[in-house]
Amino acid sequence: MIHQFILAAPKPGMTAQEFQDYWVNVHAVRYAAKIPQIRKYMVDTVVGIEGNLGTPALPHQGIAEIWLANGEEQLASLQTEEFLQGARLDEPNWAAFWQTIVVDTTAHEIVPGPPLAKGQDWVKLTVLMKRRPGLQLDDYRKRSLDGYASAVRGVPGLRRYLHAHTVDGAYVFGESAFDSVEQLWFDDVDALQQALRSPFLTEKVKAARDEIADPRYVFSVAVKENWIIGPDPR
Repeated sequence: MIHQFILAAPKPGMTAQEFQDYWVNVHAVRYAAKIPQIRKYMVDTVVGIEGNLGTPALPHQGIAEIWLANGEEQLASLQTEEFLQGARLDEPNWAAFWQTIVVDTTAHEIVPGPPLAKGQDWVKLTVLMKRRPGLQLDDYRKRSLDGYASAVRGVPGLRRYLHAHTVDGAYVFGESAFDSVEQLWFDDVDALQQALRSPFLTEKVKAARDEIADPRYVFSVAVKENWIIGPDPR
């Protein structure tokens, strides 16, 4: 299954709150959710924290997470009337589409955690990563799930952990902007902030990450989940 991440930023003149409200309550419900090939769909709204990775900080204020069965259904979804005459036409009403980042991935669940459910008040840290220069993609993928993932598993307060590799198709015509997306779940903002300040994360996890990732291209945002379709697939 394809696990797609779409990071979006508000159009000029729109506040972060207006942007998030429109995405969750209007665009997601009226347009995106009607695309028949989408199996599950979530909108993550960004929450402010201290300690996000990346300079400059990402301008994005939300992430769509979309699950599709395979590449054929993904292509079909982009040809539907619901997308072409609905979701796509609505994008300029709320999003600075020129800043959008799309990463298609295959996800690996490292720490399963409790069953997913609507209404969970967790906070999760989403991290975009690019491998360090000279490291082959296959080596990066292997090491991200071995030594690096082993380090992340020990982060204090971690409830669930996912590491998702960018699909092979993103490299057909060159390099993908990012090689993986990882997500770390915590009980709340305070638990996430404590983890970000912990020596375990700032020292041990950072050291493991620096062995595989280019620190110039590691970015993070903290978000809260808003399920539109799911967590059970339709």
